[in-house]
Amino acid sequence: MTQPTTANLPFNSVSYLPTNEAYDRWAKVYDSDGNFLQALDDLELKTLFPRFLSSIKLPKPWRVVDLGCGTGRNTMLLLGIPESEVIALDASKGMLEVAKTRLVGSNSVSEVSGRPSNLLLGIFDMLATSAPPESVAPHTTDAVISTLVLEHIPLSTFFAHVSQILRPGGVFLLTNMHSQMGGISQAGFVDQATGEKIRPTSYAHTVEDVILEARKFSLELETDEEGVGILERAVSEDMIEELGHRSGKWVGITCWFGGIFRKVDS
Repeated sequence: MTQPTTANLPFNSVSYLPTNEAYDRWAKVYDSDGNFLQALDDLELKTLFPRFLSSIKLPKPWRVVDLGCGTGRNTMLLLGIPESEVIALDASKGMLEVAKTRLVGSNSVSEVSGRPSNLLLGIFDMLATSAPPESVAPHTTDAVISTLVLEHIPLSTFFAHVSQILRPGGVFLLTNMHSQMGGISQAGFVDQATGEKIRPTSYAHTVEDVILEARKFSLELETDEEGVGILERAVSEDMIEELGHRSGKWVGITCWFGGIFRKVDS
């Protein structure tokens, strides 16, 4: 028998919390509650991430930032890049604790710190400051990834931080919930301890608004060999088995988008 996930458990109320507080409470079950959007993101990154790597033209060694790293799901991909320094940042202490546990088992673990020797984990709340992270001097980063994070941040705030971190010529990989899905639902989970449905702050950003706002901060959309810029994905019937049963009610709905941007000289 399939065990219920936190997403399909009954709940007695809905609580809207600041994003970092909501994710602190979500952290323990975030990777096990059947989040099909995360599964879709993993699927699409199989092609988007190699394209991202091939787009980085700056000389090595590279500094790469995972902005909103969560539980470290995609930080693992970055740690596989030779000659790189990886900085993983998140506003949630709970998510970072899970990431730390996951990444301690990675290759190149430092005997002193107990974490991969090319990895730095740190708290950074984009909503709390306009300054760059303490661990990242402005315009010193060769590449940034941010996956399924933008939903929770106003566009101007988000792209101001990305632009401030990246050096000219640097590359940015972005994925996010699509506005078609965001107009119907948003991120959230059922806290089994309280029976509450917990929802963080969410925005249904359109692809068009994302591209236009990024351009204001000198981030230009890259296209692939076929001239495609932003990729948009709807759930189809043949994807349900791979994405999980929760994706079944989203068939025909565009749920995900992703793309690669380059920082140009302003």
